[in-house]
Amino acid sequence: MLPWYINNGLLLILAYLLGSIPTGYWVGRVLKGIDIRQEGSGSTGATNVLRTVGKAPAAFVLLVDIGKGALAIAAVKFAFTHLPGWLYYTKIVDVDFANWQPWIVTLAGLLALLGHSKSVWLNFTGGKSVATSLGVLLAMDWQIGLSTLGVFALSLAITRIVSISSIAGALAVMVLMAVLGQPLAYGLFAIAGGFYVIWRHRTNIQRLLAGTEPRLGEKITQPAEGDVGLEN
Repeated sequence: MLPWYINNGLLLILAYLLGSIPTGYWVGRVLKGIDIRQEGSGSTGATNVLRTVGKAPAAFVLLVDIGKGALAIAAVKFAFTHLPGWLYYTKIVDVDFANWQPWIVTLAGLLALLGHSKSVWLNFTGGKSVATSLGVLLAMDWQIGLSTLGVFALSLAITRIVSISSIAGALAVMVLMAVLGQPLAYGLFAIAGGFYVIWRHRTNIQRLLAGTEPRLGEKITQPAEGDVGLEN
């Protein structure tokens, strides 16, 4: 039986590897023979797939990217709930490691986000982790996940701008964690993950301020400087 720190370390590695699956890149290669990082905004996310490949491929990428985040969290919860002795270490250490679950869930969620935006398979490029973060939230607490999705959808219906909607969702989840009384670890995830998503949108924010950010369905003729790998 492996010590707890090896068991949980393996879960965290799994979370990163799940997040790093380059769905959008593979779709671009298979369907159009292109490197999507050289097209549109240069992102591997669903929004850029929509612009450069099409609606159905974009929907597929969106669902898989959500699934990556959800599966990373589900793996942690399954291990803590169904694998006897998962937290075994030694009788000398008198600690209830079961209380660690929210913290391991939080770390797994953050690593899934990092994997999506800094994929080991794409020389540490990727997307903005919006879809993957939604999957993480749905697996953490479906109420928070669906509420965040509602904020995103409402903002998108009003503005038709994905980046504004993504930032609105990132801010909303911080409030939702507090209002719904989630564990401290989940609240910290909302803060860290939310600001990470916003930071990944920094070039979009620059375009918003310049009035050049495209609306949903509009194409970007050329990536902004430093924009490669930075969308959804």
